[in-house]
Amino acid sequence: MVHPPTLDQIRSAPKVVLHDHLDGGVRPVTIVELAAEIGHELPAGNPVALEEWFWSSADSGSLERYLETFVHTLAVMQDADAIARVARECVEDLADDGVVYAEVRYAPELHVEQGLSLEEVVAAVQRGFTAGMSGRGIVVRQLLTAMRQAARAREIAELAVAWRDRGVAGFDIAGPEKGFPPTRFLDAFEYLAAENMRYTIHAGEGFGLPSIWEAVHPCGADRLGHGVRIVEDITVGPDGTPRLGRLAAYVRDRRIPLEMCPASNVQTGAAPSIAEHPIRLLKQLGFRVTINTDNRLMSRTSMTAEMRSVVEAFDWTLTDLEWLSVNAMKSAFLPYDERVALIHRIKDAYAALA
Repeated sequence: MVHPPTLDQIRSAPKVVLHDHLDGGVRPVTIVELAAEIGHELPAGNPVALEEWFWSSADSGSLERYLETFVHTLAVMQDADAIARVARECVEDLADDGVVYAEVRYAPELHVEQGLSLEEVVAAVQRGFTAGMSGRGIVVRQLLTAMRQAARAREIAELAVAWRDRGVAGFDIAGPEKGFPPTRFLDAFEYLAAENMRYTIHAGEGFGLPSIWEAVHPCGADRLGHGVRIVEDITVGPDGTPRLGRLAAYVRDRRIPLEMCPASNVQTGAAPSIAEHPIRLLKQLGFRVTINTDNRLMSRTSMTAEMRSVVEAFDWTLTDLEWLSVNAMKSAFLPYDERVALIHRIKDAYAALA
């Protein structure tokens, strides 16, 4: 009989996270300290109460309400030294959680309110990442995000290409899906493709199949951020036999990775509960499923917590967790030889755990 992994085993297991927002994982104590320096008023004055406020506000079932919590993290991330501190602490926290590879995303355009240039924002994040990685056995790369409700996608895409050999691994778009289809930024995606630059697109979280279809087809996404609503193109017959629609079959056949974030998906209403999260069915059907944190502060989560939740909900084993981690590493925007080396490291570590 195969026993589910213990919490210590899950905590020790090497992890890969592809979908983690820098401004969604700031330490509460850091927010309090940085807010005091700039005179920004917070909804709670001490780190414990503030952490509770973030979690309860994000736990409303509404993506729009969830996104409102970022007002306070972004407010304290407008100075180069503050951004570098948040970036360094992000890497430290991920490493302490057993993460060996991470792609951390953020929107440079949201950090220029106090006069920083886009270049200075990226440089500050990289300074923090470099300091955080030192001696910790973790590799972290940036994903530069453009906001769907703005009009700077081409500019951010060019910034990503300019920094591609200096810590930036790819590009992303985020923000409200409804009313802001990815095809608005087709010129940015065509530019990235011409430059052989990898990119992911938030799709299938706040909006359904049309959002996923546009991300995959006209826009050519390498990965889907969330992608949880691809399940709307899958029907399960009375006898329990699943049938894939054309889009779901295309996503599976092309091995397009799904950056799934169970805790966040439940908070925003994209999934009713962990136990009912489509990740189980999608894994059974052979989709390229990965598991991620999204926003560690707002969801009060970590990679250990995300893995523990699916282990408890689905009786998954260390073998299942290894499968998720290897899937993520295969899907990383990292050169092939570096991916292979990390996959071997992950497999060796899981073998030792077992």
